[in-house]
Amino acid sequence: MHFASDKTRRATRWLITSLISCLILSTSAGNAQDRQRAGKSIGKISTSGGLIVLELDKGALGNANLFDLEGRSLRFSPVADAYRVENIPLQWDHDFGSELSEFKVRLHNFSFPFAGKSWDSLLVGGNGSIRFDQADSGSERGISSDGGPLGEISIGRFDQLSEAAASLVNSVTGICVFLKPRMSGTRYAKELQDRLVVTWDLTEPFGNIQDFTWVKTVNRFQAVLFRNGTVEMSYQEMAAKDAIVGLFPELRTEHERVIATLAGTPHPGIAAHLDLEKVTISVIHPLILKITLETRGAVLKEGDPNLGGIVYRVHFTRIGAPTPGEDPSDVVWTVRGVRPPRPLGGRSSRYVAFGPGLSRRLQTGENTISIQGIVPPPLRGVRQVEVTADAAAARDENSRAEVPRRTVDLPRVESPELDLSLVRSNSGPYPLLYETFHYLRLPNPRDLTCTVINALGDRFDFLAYYSDFRVDNQEAGTPSTGPRGGRVTGIGVSQGDLSSYCSQGRFQWQFVQPVYVGSNQMFDRPPAGAPVGSNHDITFYEHQLAEGSSGKMPPFNYAMSQIGHEMGHRWGADATAKVNGDVIQLGPTHWDRGLQAPAAFPYKRPIEASAMGGGVWQDNLDGTFTQLDDDYYVPATGWSHLDLYLMGMISAAEVPDFFLLRNLVPVGKDANGHAIFRADGTKITIHDVIAAEGLRLPAVDHAQKQFNTGLVMVVEHGRAPSEDLIERTGGIRKAWIDYWETTTGHRSTMTADPQ
Repeated sequence: MHFASDKTRRATRWLITSLISCLILSTSAGNAQDRQRAGKSIGKISTSGGLIVLELDKGALGNANLFDLEGRSLRFSPVADAYRVENIPLQWDHDFGSELSEFKVRLHNFSFPFAGKSWDSLLVGGNGSIRFDQADSGSERGISSDGGPLGEISIGRFDQLSEAAASLVNSVTGICVFLKPRMSGTRYAKELQDRLVVTWDLTEPFGNIQDFTWVKTVNRFQAVLFRNGTVEMSYQEMAAKDAIVGLFPELRTEHERVIATLAGTPHPGIAAHLDLEKVTISVIHPLILKITLETRGAVLKEGDPNLGGIVYRVHFTRIGAPTPGEDPSDVVWTVRGVRPPRPLGGRSSRYVAFGPGLSRRLQTGENTISIQGIVPPPLRGVRQVEVTADAAAARDENSRAEVPRRTVDLPRVESPELDLSLVRSNSGPYPLLYETFHYLRLPNPRDLTCTVINALGDRFDFLAYYSDFRVDNQEAGTPSTGPRGGRVTGIGVSQGDLSSYCSQGRFQWQFVQPVYVGSNQMFDRPPAGAPVGSNHDITFYEHQLAEGSSGKMPPFNYAMSQIGHEMGHRWGADATAKVNGDVIQLGPTHWDRGLQAPAAFPYKRPIEASAMGGGVWQDNLDGTFTQLDDDYYVPATGWSHLDLYLMGMISAAEVPDFFLLRNLVPVGKDANGHAIFRADGTKITIHDVIAAEGLRLPAVDHAQKQFNTGLVMVVEHGRAPSEDLIERTGGIRKAWIDYWETTTGHRSTMTADPQ
C-alpha cells in the first residue's frame, strides 16, 4: 500500500472507528475503573480575568517518560526462549533497499526465528511495527482482526501508550520498533543472505485538527532481523517522543499454574450465561496472570444481538498500606459486550477486554471466558490481594451475579517493562520486554470537574480544558463526557450521575482531557507556509474563509470545530425516528453520513453540514444525490434544525422534513468537484423523531437559553500558565461566545464567567 493517500485512509478509519470508540470511550480513555468513581479535587483553583487556572497537585498525572534512544541502537540476542538486550552505539545501514508498496515482505534467503516459529514472511506496518501472526493470512490489505490496517500492530483510538503496551502482551506476535499510531511516510526493505533490513522514514500527522504540528516531522529508524534471530533497532533522527518499543513474542502456556479458585454462590433467578459459578486465577510464565470465568450455562457467542451491554468484572484490592510513591488504586479487569447499531468494518457484536495491564485478547469456551495480562503497577510487589468478580446485563441491577470476596496470595510475578537506556550486555534474559515512552497520564474527567466546581460553585454548564503540557493521547483533540444536567428528555439519552461530577443539578458536559497549547487547534490561524491539506484540513479553506473577513481567516476555527462538536454531544446525536412502525437509527453519537442535516444558521460558510455529522445533500431527482458538504466537522459549522430542536432552541414546527440516504454508491463528481452518489432515500419528519423519543422537554418556551462555560487552564504543580496559554485560551473564549450565538441564530447566549 502506498502512503501518499494516508490522509484519505486516516479520515476513512476515523469514520469507521469513531462510533465503536465512542461506544466504549469510558473503557479506553484511561483507567476505566477509575473513571467510574466519584470525582475528587486534584489541584488548586484560581481565576485570571475570564479564565480559570487549575494548578495540579504534585504527581496528580504521574510522570512522563519521553523517548531517549535517538542516536543509539538496541540489540536483542536470543537465548533459548528469551532475549538478552544491550544499548549500543548507532548501527545504521544507509542503503535502504526498495520502497515498499504493500505491507507483506517475503523472505527468500532464510526464515526468521521468532516466538518458537520460523517465518518466511512478515508484515511491515506504517506505524513502526513488524507483525508475524497475520503474515500468512493471504491478504495484504484491509482491516486486521484487532481493528487496525492489516500489517500493523494497532491499539485503540483513545488508548494511552503507557497502558496499551501491556494490552499487546500475548495479543499479537511482533516487534514494536517505534510503534506510534497515525504515522505516515515511506518504508523500505532489503534482504541479504543473513539479514533483512527494514527502514522507516515517517512523519507524525500534520495539518489536521487532531494533530500537533502543521508541517512534516522527521522520524528515521531501522530494524535489522538476522538469520539467527537477533534483532537490532536503530534510531537515527527522531522528532516524536512517545512510542512503544520492544519485542512481543506470544508466550507459551504449558507452564500455567493455578494459584486460586473462587467459588460463586448460585443465582437461579438470573440468566445462566451471567451466573458465575467459579473464578480460576492462574500464572503463566513469570509474567502473566490469567483469569477464567466459568458460568452456569453457555456464554453468548460473538455476533449474538443480545451481547450488547453485558459485563463481567474481576476486582483486585491490595491488602496493606502502600509505601510512599506506590499507586494505591484498586484494579478492575473488565469484559464487556459491545453491539454497534449497525455493522462497521465487517464487525457485529463482540467482546472487548480492558483494564490496566490486561491483554486485549480473550478466549471464550462453552461456558467460560478467559482473560490474561501483566500485573499492573498498583499490584506490583503486593503479596496479597482481595479478589471478587461480578457479571450483569445492561442497565439491569437485578441481573447481577457476584462471587464472594476472597484473599489470594500472589506469587512473585515479574514485569516486562524495562528502561532500555540503561540496559547493558548482560541484561536478561527476558522472555518478553518493552519500554513505553509517553506523556503525562490522562486525568479522570470527574476529577477535573470536581476540582473546579468544589472551588467555584455549581455555576457551569460546560467546562473546556487547555494546558501547557501534553497528555498520553495520540490525538491533539479530546473526546467529551458529562452527566447531562438539567433534566432534559426526549433526545435519545437521559441524565447521568450528577453527584459523581460534584454538581447539584446544573453541570452538563465537558472535555475529557486538556488540549495542549502547542496543538494545531490552539493556533488562531495556520502559520505562514503551512502546506495546503485535504478538504478535512483548515488550510484547504483558507481563501474561502478569508472572504468577507478583512482578508484573513477568522481566528480559532479549529478550536471552534472542537468545542462546538464536543459540547454538541450533550444533546446529539442519539435520537432515532419511527417510520412506518420501524425504528431507524439516525446516528448514534454522530449523525449518519447519509442524513440530510444542513446547518440552520451557518457559522462562516454559506453551506455547512451539522457539527454533529450528516451532510448537505442535493436531490438530483434521478435517484442520485450530490454531496455539497460532508460529515467531517472541519471547518467549524453550525447545527442542523434537528440539533436545534433537541437543544431546545427551536420548536418542532420549525424543523423541516429531511431524509436519510442508505446504500450509498459513488457514481462520479459534478463540475465543482462534489461527489455524486446513487442511494435509497427515506423521508423523515420531526414527528417521526417524536414518535420514537417522545416530546423534547422542557419545550422550547421553557428550555434553557443562557449557558455558561468555564475555560480552564491546567498547569503542572508549581507552575503558572504561559503567555501563549493565556493568550490562546482567551482568544478561544471570545470566539466561543460568538460561535454559540451565531450558530443558535441568536436564540441563546453564552457567557464564560468563572465567578
